[in-house]
Amino acid sequence: MKTSRALLLVLPILFGAPLFLSPLATSNVSAQDAPAADIPAMPQERTDLTPKDRKRVATVTRPTDDFSKPEQFETMQGGAATTKATVNGNIFSHFSTNLTFQEEETFKLGNALFTKLWVAAPSSTQASDGLGPLFNARGCQSCHLKDGRGHPPEGAPDATSMFLRLARPAKTEAEKTAVAERKVLNFPDPVYGEQLQDLAVQDLAIEGRMVVNYEEIPVELAGGEKISLRKPTYSVSDLGYGPMHPDTTLSPRVSPPMIGLGLVQAIHEADILANADPDDKNEDGISGKPAFVRDHRTSELKLGRFGFKAQNASIRDQTSSAFAGDLGISTPDAPRDFGDCTQAQTKCLTLPTGVQERLGPTEAPDPVMDLVTFYSENLAVPARRDIDNPTVLRGKEMFYTSGCTGCHTPKFVTRRDAGNKAQAFQLIWPYSDFLLHDMGEGLADGQQVGDADGREWRTQPLWGIGLTKTVNNHTFFLHDGRARNLTEAVLWHGGEAQIARDAFAGLPKHDRQALITFLESL
Repeated sequence: MKTSRALLLVLPILFGAPLFLSPLATSNVSAQDAPAADIPAMPQERTDLTPKDRKRVATVTRPTDDFSKPEQFETMQGGAATTKATVNGNIFSHFSTNLTFQEEETFKLGNALFTKLWVAAPSSTQASDGLGPLFNARGCQSCHLKDGRGHPPEGAPDATSMFLRLARPAKTEAEKTAVAERKVLNFPDPVYGEQLQDLAVQDLAIEGRMVVNYEEIPVELAGGEKISLRKPTYSVSDLGYGPMHPDTTLSPRVSPPMIGLGLVQAIHEADILANADPDDKNEDGISGKPAFVRDHRTSELKLGRFGFKAQNASIRDQTSSAFAGDLGISTPDAPRDFGDCTQAQTKCLTLPTGVQERLGPTEAPDPVMDLVTFYSENLAVPARRDIDNPTVLRGKEMFYTSGCTGCHTPKFVTRRDAGNKAQAFQLIWPYSDFLLHDMGEGLADGQQVGDADGREWRTQPLWGIGLTKTVNNHTFFLHDGRARNLTEAVLWHGGEAQIARDAFAGLPKHDRQALITFLESL
C-alpha cells in the first residue's frame, strides 16, 4: 500500500483505536479427547540461508560460556532496529531505527490510529464510531499505555489494562473435534462470550466487574531471607445478564508490552521448532512444545508465536482479535460489528453499528488494519544498559547456570526473507523460545487455548523488562500482574521451570540480587 494512498484513506478516520494483543478465550478441552488435525510440514532447517550463512548463524547464536565480558552486539537487543533514544517514559514508543523515511510516515499514521479513541454509534464523527456496544476500553493506549505493560486494578475501580477471559469446556464430540482440529481455540460462556466486558455504551448494562483478592504466602530463601508472594483469586460482581454458565472459568490477563513484535514474527519457524522437546527426550525436565493455530484469513495452520498462549501466528491476527474483542470494532479479518455480544444479549444486538459504506463494509477497514499492524510490527526494542557492569555480568552467569535459558533462549538471527527489510537478518536478543511450557499449578489458569492446556504458557520475551517502572510506573509482572517485582516473578515459576526457580531461591543473596540486576539491564 502506498503511503500517500493510506494517508488519503485514513485521514477521515484519524480525525473523526484499538486494544492489542488480547488472547482469545479458552477452554478445558484436552488434546487427547479427539483426534488432532494434521500438523503442516514445517522446515527442519533454515530455508532462507546459504550453507555459509547457516554456519555463521549457528556460531553467533551459540550460548556463551564466558561471563567475564559482554558479548559482541549485546547492546543492540533488536539488531539494527534497536533504538538508542534517551531512556524515559516514551522509550517503548520509538520506531525501528532502520525504517525508510516513507515507512516512518506509515508508522506515524499507525500511531495516530493506535492512540485515538473510538466512540459509540451513531456519532457526528462517523469514521470513529462503532465502539462496543460492550467493550473493555476505547483505544489501544487505554491498555497499552506508552506501548508498555498493563497492571491489576490494585483496589481502584479502573481495570482497563487487565480483563478476564471466559471459557467453558467442550461438551459434545463435535466440539471436542473442532478443538482438536484447531477449527476453534475454545468455547466461550454462552451468555457473556469470550471475555468479561466491564464497559458499555449508554443505556446498555455492563457485563460485570472483576474482583481480585490476594492471599499472602510466605517463602524462605537461602540465607534465611523471607519474602511473601501474593496468590490471587478472581470473581465477578454486578453481573448484568444473569448467572454465568457453572462450568465457565475465569482467566486474567494484563496487556503485555509491544516492543519487538515484528522481529519475533521474522524468526524462522525452524529455529523455534529446533528448541521444541515435547516428550523431553533429553530428560532435562523441560518439554517445550509448539502451538499450531489457523490464520484468520486463510485458515491455514501456522506456528503460533503471539499471545500468552501462542494463540496467534501473526501480528495482524492479534490486532483483528483485539479490535473485535476489546473494542467491539469490526475489521475485514474479524467482521463482528457487535464485538463480543452474544445471542443471549438481545438488546446489544439491536444497537447501531459504525459501518460507513463510503469507508467499506466494516467499522475499521483495511487501511486501518494495515497501518495499526505496521505500527505494531515496528515498535523498537531499547538498547541494553550496563552490559559491562560486573554485577550485571555476574547476574548473567547466574541466569545461565540456574537454567533460566532452558526456556528463555537468549538470541536468534531473523530470516533473510522477512517481509520487511527492517526485520531481515538481524541478530536479536528476546530471551524467549516462544514455545509452550507447563508452568505448574501455581500459575495454572485452568483454561486451554488451542494446543496450550490449563497449565501451559508461552515463554514471555524479557527484552525491555527492566524499563517497566520507567515506562509504566509499576513493577507488576506475569500474566496477571500478581508478582510485585522480578524476584516474586521468578519464585512463581513451577512445573518445567521448578528446577531453575529452586536454583534461584538457593543462591546466596548477593547472587540472587545480581541475577535481578541482570534482568533489569534488559
